[in-house]
Amino acid sequence: MRIGIFGGSFDPVHKEHVRLAESAVKELSLDRLYVMPAHTPPHKRGKTLSSDEDRSEMCRIAFAHIPGVQVSDYEMKKGGTSYTYLTCRHFAGEYPGAELFWLVGTDMLRDFPTWREPEDILKNAVLAVCARAEEKGWAEREQKAFSERFGKKFSVIGYEGKDVSSTRVRVLTAAGEKIAPYVGGEVADYIRDKGLYRIENAPEALDLEKPSRREHSIRVAFLAAERAPALHIDERKAVTAALFHDCAKNLPPESPLLAGFVPPEGVPGPVLHQYAGAYVAARLGVTDEEILDAIRYHTSGRPDMAPLEKLIFLSDLLEAGRQFEGVDRRRALFWKEKESLDECMEAALSDTLSYLREKGGEVYPLTESAYLFLKNKKPE
Repeated sequence: MRIGIFGGSFDPVHKEHVRLAESAVKELSLDRLYVMPAHTPPHKRGKTLSSDEDRSEMCRIAFAHIPGVQVSDYEMKKGGTSYTYLTCRHFAGEYPGAELFWLVGTDMLRDFPTWREPEDILKNAVLAVCARAEEKGWAEREQKAFSERFGKKFSVIGYEGKDVSSTRVRVLTAAGEKIAPYVGGEVADYIRDKGLYRIENAPEALDLEKPSRREHSIRVAFLAAERAPALHIDERKAVTAALFHDCAKNLPPESPLLAGFVPPEGVPGPVLHQYAGAYVAARLGVTDEEILDAIRYHTSGRPDMAPLEKLIFLSDLLEAGRQFEGVDRRRALFWKEKESLDECMEAALSDTLSYLREKGGEVYPLTESAYLFLKNKKPE
């Protein structure tokens, strides 16, 4: 008997998950494939997931048409952190003599040596790998490294996945964008009916922006959401701040949403919208002061910024649509330190000050003090 196990948070399940399952069943000649929503994935501890019930039901909807696929609640019922080696032990005991395959993408394949008890996993299961935006010849290179490390080989599933992620779907849902192309109509309806991933008034805030500015704000949210977990920042806060950060950028001064707004003295024109944005966001129902401060200082920065403030400042600067000299170096710095953005912040603020002085622009004192704070914070 040949049994596959497809684990993940599935928050939400999307079409690439489904296509991988379809390919695995066919190419590995599986008699059964268990889709295994994790209770708490090790790499996502501290992150709030949708309920077990909602993630299981979305999986049941998405995989219902594939013969031999069952959605398992084993890890959810077990509770605690969901470790792959324990799940493989369980299924090896349940199906003695069966060939077990654990489905992964190439990103997880490369992380596999860091998993808990990887050798124990390979005693009970074969990794079955699906490529994701890989260069030609990846399988030979990875197979060699894997064999040298573990003395075993992995199987390759021929389907090459497209660049779709659950994070992207959550951001698009919060922004009020259509998600059926990514998750299918039935799962999209379930998400809408349950109100999953919804952020109050975020679509309304985006509607205040010009189309190009709206697209920018959504890209900022994508980047912020991707970087937030390693920084121990709540994804929902990051996405909220990102989607609201430019909500006043295109508002005329006479807008009712700006009634009563009084900016600080001496604010340069290009910086003014950050203060107006925090004011409008509050009027639209944002009450979390961390989020409001991230909006309030996303252009200027300030001394002693909170992690969320740094994340939004840099995500605004480095989102995928930005093109300027040195942007790739700054993006590398953005990801360099796992749990800190200070090095990237200092470099970005230094670039900003140099640019303004070179072009004869007005230097906002708050930006200079933000830079000096980080520069002086470093140990000698």
